[in-house]
Amino acid sequence: MNKDQIEGLKKELSSPRNIVIVPHKNPDGDAVGSVTALYGYLIQLGHKVTMISPNDFPTFLKWMDYSDLFVNYEQESKKADALINEADLIFNLDHNAFHRAGNMETILSEVKSTFVMIDHHQQPDDFATYMYSDTAMSSTCEMIYHFLEMLGDTEKITPAMATAMYTGILTDTGSFKYRSTTSTTLRVAANLVDKGANSEGINRKIHDVNTPSRMKLLGVALNNMVILEKYRTAFITLTQKELDDNNFKKGDTEGFVNYALSLDGIVFAQILIEKKSESIIKTSLRSKGDFDVNQLARDNWEGGGHKNAAGGKSDLSMDDTVKKLISILPSYEKELHEVVI
Repeated sequence: MNKDQIEGLKKELSSPRNIVIVPHKNPDGDAVGSVTALYGYLIQLGHKVTMISPNDFPTFLKWMDYSDLFVNYEQESKKADALINEADLIFNLDHNAFHRAGNMETILSEVKSTFVMIDHHQQPDDFATYMYSDTAMSSTCEMIYHFLEMLGDTEKITPAMATAMYTGILTDTGSFKYRSTTSTTLRVAANLVDKGANSEGINRKIHDVNTPSRMKLLGVALNNMVILEKYRTAFITLTQKELDDNNFKKGDTEGFVNYALSLDGIVFAQILIEKKSESIIKTSLRSKGDFDVNQLARDNWEGGGHKNAAGGKSDLSMDDTVKKLISILPSYEKELHEVVI
């Protein structure tokens, strides 16, 4: 975000406005953290602020301050549409295209509000008047911290805001182990601890979330794991029946794909999860080194994301989706074997 954009946005925020903040569909820690942190900042400036989520998010993220104030678009679309139509400013956080907001795509595409995008995913759409896009950033939460730096307002970071931003950085960096974790990321995290984020408590709330049913579901997932040594690939499948048999709750499969990626010699991992309510197979992709799953997801799974972490979907059956996955691997065999890990 250049100086002119910062000055323009400062002017926009200099008097009370109606503001809506929108994360992507199926909000994760970075989405919920960035939205609630920005909310905490904007209400200090006297704005009327509403957070609207395309759908619900996991229980293990609902302990954060302000998380109970979200309007759930799936449940209250008419109320949400009215709020969006009344908005002077709409902040799109942790996504860079309207379709990533699920069923909110139509209203966001039609409304005449001023848009502000803060996001770290690749290939952003050109819809925002004010755009802060940086694919080198670890997380949108780290970007919110730098955004407040640009505005000269880091002194307004409350313990609740610090906790939210630290949570998003922690989850999107895989607890600081992904290559996107830079020295700047670590300095930001340290500053957030100084401002009230309890790192030990946040780690416990994010990671100590196992229930007997989730542990049993993980056992099913690991039992279903297929290893394709020829392609340095491992994948996991979970059918709707397997989810139902293990009392699946939103967020239960978070991190399952990383078990496949953690195998020695594996460069690429993918999980395929059946969602009968949407008639799709939801998929998450992870990689090591320079293997680009963002492009792979865009080319094959109607998705995208980051170089080492992406998502997408398949409209095929589970069996046909598995066949498709296996069929595309020969095209990437050379690339997979060139990765140094």
